[in-house]
Amino acid sequence: MNNKKKLIGTSILAAITASLCCITPVLALLAGTSGIASTFSWIEPFRPYLIGLTVLVLACAWYLKLKPKTKAEIDCECEDEKPKFINSKGFLFLVTLLAGAMLAFPRYSHVFYPTPDTSKEIVYVEQSNVKEIRVDIEGMTCSGCEAHIESEVNKLDGIIKVNADYESANTIVKYDETKVDLQKIETAILSTGYKIVK
Repeated sequence: MNNKKKLIGTSILAAITASLCCITPVLALLAGTSGIASTFSWIEPFRPYLIGLTVLVLACAWYLKLKPKTKAEIDCECEDEKPKFINSKGFLFLVTLLAGAMLAFPRYSHVFYPTPDTSKEIVYVEQSNVKEIRVDIEGMTCSGCEAHIESEVNKLDGIIKVNADYESANTIVKYDETKVDLQKIETAILSTGYKIVK
């Protein structure tokens, strides 16, 4: 039983660690301290190994739970004694669901960020005042990172469009230069905790 508890604990720890780089920005947004958002981005290269460890440990825990009992184990069990919930298949199932939800977090983390307000009045901008820049950013690891940067930059007046892309490690910003400048845009990006590469 002690080995099963260790396996369950290890699988939860590995799942949380594997998703830590993506959960941190959301927690930082909810706490209002966006500067710590990319603190755990260094974990991203180890994510496949941590996912593999989680799957391996959960598979081992399920094997130990489902393997047929030997005659000695059956003779040793008391018929009156009901196993504790923490030793049940139901608990292991809940742990497996939790680990799966944590590992899939980068796929749905963007839902925690507010969508840009499209109900604002339409503002016409003279074409000569519209600028587009590309900012290279270090530390983005998932769609949640993209949503975090887009959310912060969209708070500025004069932003027409923001498109962050973690795969190409950059953000394209279209803006009205009479209302906002490059310095303010970079400050908004830096406030998320990610680094600008120059």
